[in-house]
Amino acid sequence: MTSASTQTMPVTPVIGFLNSGSPEPFTRQLAAFHHGLSTAGYNKDRNVAIEYRWAEGRYDRLQALAADLIRLKANMIVATGGATSEYAARAQSGTIPILVVSGSDPAQLAAHSGQGRRNVTGISVHHSQLAVKRLDVLRELVPSPAKLAVLVNPNGVLTDIETRNVETAARETGVQLLVLKASTDSEFEPAIAAAVREGADSLLVSADSFFTSRRAQIVALAAQYALRAVYPWREYVEAGGLMSYGPRLSDVYRNIGLYAGRVLKGAAPADLPIQAPQKFDLMINLRTAKELGVTVPLVLHARADAVIE
Repeated sequence: MTSASTQTMPVTPVIGFLNSGSPEPFTRQLAAFHHGLSTAGYNKDRNVAIEYRWAEGRYDRLQALAADLIRLKANMIVATGGATSEYAARAQSGTIPILVVSGSDPAQLAAHSGQGRRNVTGISVHHSQLAVKRLDVLRELVPSPAKLAVLVNPNGVLTDIETRNVETAARETGVQLLVLKASTDSEFEPAIAAAVREGADSLLVSADSFFTSRRAQIVALAAQYALRAVYPWREYVEAGGLMSYGPRLSDVYRNIGLYAGRVLKGAAPADLPIQAPQKFDLMINLRTAKELGVTVPLVLHARADAVIE
C-alpha cells in the first residue's frame, strides 16, 4: 500500500485569462466563460484555477501581462477583448495553447494557427467588416445623416483596417465621415464635442474592448449631444444606447470556455477549428429613439431581434 506521504496529488491546471479591458463591465461575459468551462467539466476553484490579468484599457500593458501568465506556467492563455490581446499573447509564446476572442477575420486567425503557430485557435467576431454592416443599419434609420462620426481607438491593432473599411463604405454611399480618436476616458467628450461642432449628427462606435468597458460613459455622451448612434454589442443598448448590431458576446465567451475545457482534456489547438458567430442580433431602444426624436422605420423594427420599449 502506498503511504499518504508518498502519494502524488493531482496538479490543478491553471488558465491564464487575459483581457484588454476592465473586469466590472465584463461580468456577463465572465459568467458565460465559466459556464462553458463548467459544461466541459471544469469548475473554478474545484478542478481548475484561473489567473486573471486585466489591462484596464492600457494596451501597452498587455505583453507584460501575458508574459506574467507564462511565468506562472499557465496551461493556456485565453486572450480576450480583441485582437490586441491576441497579438500580445502570440508575441510571448509560440508553444503554450492560446485561445482567443479576436476581431481578426477568420482567415487571419486561421493563418495564425497555421505552420509555426499551431498553438492558436479561437473565435473571430470579425468586427472590422461588421462596422460596415453597422453603417448600413444606421443609414436605414437615418437615410441622410448630415455627417457621421466614427469613434475608434488609435491603439487598437485593427483600427486602421476598420477605419479604411468604414471610410470606403461612407465614400461609396456619399456619407461625410469624421474619424474621432480616443484611448482614455478624458478624450471621449472633447472628441465627440468637436464632431458635433463640425456638424455630426450620427455616431458609429468601434467594437474596441476599451470602449465596451466604458460603454455607460459613451452612451451618456451620445445622449448629451443628441447623436443617433449604433454600437457593436447589445450591452450598449441595455445601457440606454439607441441601436446595436453584432454577435452575442455571452455566446462567444461560453464557446471559448468550452474550447478551454477541450484543451485541458488534451485537444490540440490545431485540431479545434476557428469559429465564427452564426447569428447577429439587431437591437433597438425605442425609448432612446423617442428621446432623440427618431422614428424607427417599420421594416427595421420588424427585423429587430430585441426591442426595448
